[in-house]
Amino acid sequence: MERAVFRLVNRAGLHARPAALFVQTAARYRSQIRVRSLTRDTPFVDAKSILAVLTLGAECGHEIEVTVEGADEREALMELKQLFEETLAREDATE
Repeated sequence: MERAVFRLVNRAGLHARPAALFVQTAARYRSQIRVRSLTRDTPFVDAKSILAVLTLGAECGHEIEVTVEGADEREALMELKQLFEETLAREDATE
């Protein structure tokens, strides 16, 4: 199992467009991908479900934890990390 923690830095946090990008990226992999808000201390939810991800209420400044388990876990986590560091780190990630 692979695990990573990310701090949300864009204005919208993990809502609407950023959440959709996250879910679309997770859905490309066979591995089980789960996410939770460390800041709100939520339980893990399925990262491939937009509704589940939106229930986290993850806002700018919050930390989220992502776990990936399966045959392509390393590749999945690398792409999710790239998404957070390059795309979702921009202020305009919500536009």
